[in-house]
Amino acid sequence: MESCRSRMYGAEFSPEDIAEAAGSGRLLSVEVEFSRRCNFNCIYCYAKDDLNYEGEMTADEIRDVILQAKDLGARKIIILGGEPMIYPHILEMLAFIKAEGLHIELFTNGTGIDAGTARILRGHGVAVVLKMNTFDENMQDMLSGKKGAYFQIHEAFCNLKAAGYPSEAPLGISTIICNQNIDELERMWEWLKDQGVTPYFEMITPQGNAKKNDLLYVDTERVHAFFRRIAEIDRLKYGRHWEPQPPLVGGECLRHQFSCAINAYGDVQPCVGVTIPVGNIRQRKLADILLDSEVIQDLKNYKQTIKGPCSECSSLDRCYGCRGAAFQLTGDYLASDPLCWRNQDKQDDIFRLPIDASQLVPHKPPMRIVNKLLRVGERESTAEVVIAKDTIFVSEEGRLEEAYYPELISQAIAAHNGFKNLGNGKNGSKGFLLGVKNLEIMGSAGVGDTLSVYTYKVAKYGEFGVIKGEIFKGKDMIATGEIKVWHGEK
Repeated sequence: MESCRSRMYGAEFSPEDIAEAAGSGRLLSVEVEFSRRCNFNCIYCYAKDDLNYEGEMTADEIRDVILQAKDLGARKIIILGGEPMIYPHILEMLAFIKAEGLHIELFTNGTGIDAGTARILRGHGVAVVLKMNTFDENMQDMLSGKKGAYFQIHEAFCNLKAAGYPSEAPLGISTIICNQNIDELERMWEWLKDQGVTPYFEMITPQGNAKKNDLLYVDTERVHAFFRRIAEIDRLKYGRHWEPQPPLVGGECLRHQFSCAINAYGDVQPCVGVTIPVGNIRQRKLADILLDSEVIQDLKNYKQTIKGPCSECSSLDRCYGCRGAAFQLTGDYLASDPLCWRNQDKQDDIFRLPIDASQLVPHKPPMRIVNKLLRVGERESTAEVVIAKDTIFVSEEGRLEEAYYPELISQAIAAHNGFKNLGNGKNGSKGFLLGVKNLEIMGSAGVGDTLSVYTYKVAKYGEFGVIKGEIFKGKDMIATGEIKVWHGEK
């Protein structure tokens, strides 16, 4: 009996390779969007929130970041979009990547893959992952948002097979699991496997267009039953054994251990689902971005940082759910995956942003003036303050004393740090405000005003940190400054 390592993503990397990459801060693969331009309008597409094509990376910038990834150990470049096959330099870029000795995986809707292009792709050894969701013409066109999509996809499939796929180069089919197609996916799985084609069936990440189309979503228990049925088919018919876990059928997603994503604008993200920019390749080298990113390091060290029910799961060694689903549904990239069937009766144990600051900071009213933590990103966060009558920092005239603006920044960063430890089994932390510099007051606030406090971790020296804060009333910044804090574990 053989274990299931037939899925395309990451299957070629051994557990030892992945562990070494995670421990050394190196890469094994990188996902790159060449462009957001696309000739489909898939109703589940993650990228359709942003249709601004201005400022996309140039071909030279793409080549440069690929070389940077190679220097970090990357062996494979995964090409995303948009639709890569309408990118004007696609064939030139494929030749460049192949000449660098890197493997290529290309996600495509089949545009332009005629007989000649299919032979070129096979000649470059490109692993093609074709997007196909159903055997039904009308349903495929509906999901793709384009009339004629079904015939385009199937013509590309036939051309790829005629060119030697999958015997001479890997061929996969990317399929989202949705309410419209789930009843036919068992048949599609066997149809693909019998041809030597790799099924890449995946749960939908709730972002982009998918957030606008609730009709796509399938009850979690029904998804679980589907995973179990495919596992049974693989065991009985193909002699492959695997434990069902989200989000990939017959596979696992630990990509944050050895990969990252770079969108069309040069923003580096943990993956396409965790849409937190941790840096931009136009401003810093990829190696520096990955080394300095708290988000990237948190995900690499997920066994120590993951929160809630997932932190206690018996499958934690090989699974942390879908980080994209967790982030999109909770605002927290370390939250337990709300879509995992193991967590369906544990939803109350999964923390979501925004969250009341009373759970995050040690202060009690009237000393606590931060009300909520709204969002958390790379070294930065935003908190909310509603100035109440009984706030001790308010003057007799009902104005917030200017001397206490640093306290707002201090409590906001305390909320950020408290949230990071919330639900992961740690005992929390304590900290002290040590000093203030560059404080500038540009406005005022009083009882009844709602303020947002933006904080950014400028630097850290052991247990000491420098935090920049900006305080807004509406769109107007009313104060800014830097504080020095000491922060340590209890």
